[in-house]
Amino acid sequence: MDERRPVVVVLAAGQGCRFKGPGHKLLQELKAGETVLQRTVAQVRAAGLPWVIVTTQAMQDQVQSLVQRLDQLVVLPERGVQGQVLPVGMGHSIAAGVSATGDAPGWVLLPGDMPSVCPDTLRAVANGLGEQAVAFAQHRGRSGQPLAFSAELYSDLVGLQGDEGARRLVARYPAVGIEVPDPGVLESVDTVEDLQRLRERELTGLPDHGVRAASIGSTWT
Repeated sequence: MDERRPVVVVLAAGQGCRFKGPGHKLLQELKAGETVLQRTVAQVRAAGLPWVIVTTQAMQDQVQSLVQRLDQLVVLPERGVQGQVLPVGMGHSIAAGVSATGDAPGWVLLPGDMPSVCPDTLRAVANGLGEQAVAFAQHRGRSGQPLAFSAELYSDLVGLQGDEGARRLVARYPAVGIEVPDPGVLESVDTVEDLQRLRERELTGLPDHGVRAASIGSTWT
């Protein structure tokens, strides 16, 4: 039996075009002294799974301080060997993270703008790969993130490009939904309003019953 654990791939290379506030959405403070991305990484660390984070050269300096080892940081190149501008999309990010950890028994894909996903959820979805080649979190029957893929789908994952994400893989292969008591699997910070809602919840400590489906979750639905 392979006792190694799936690797969590934190996707932090997106442009965040829908976020109209100042600066990158992942670097916005969720509460004093803690950014959205810092919280996401803290949740991943608490899960106890191996992990890497995929980012861009533009964000490398801010992201590098979050990793414990340099091999946990995957930086997408901005230009090719001939100086051409290289595209940066969800597919490229997933492919880079999976390629950098190619000997893993599987991968759990977590967008960096989903800071409310609990450590227990990450572990539960990772364990779901023992049932099917694809696993995904769901809350009260609603499909969300993260998504997880077993090693047998390596070639499919490293072949992803652009913004296609992993939706076609979920449709193509047998998948299991892992029901979790975690509304964070449906939440992402896409807009200023999303950020404000999470900030208010931090202040009050009360659950937000106005949870909306994460738009990044739509990469497979």
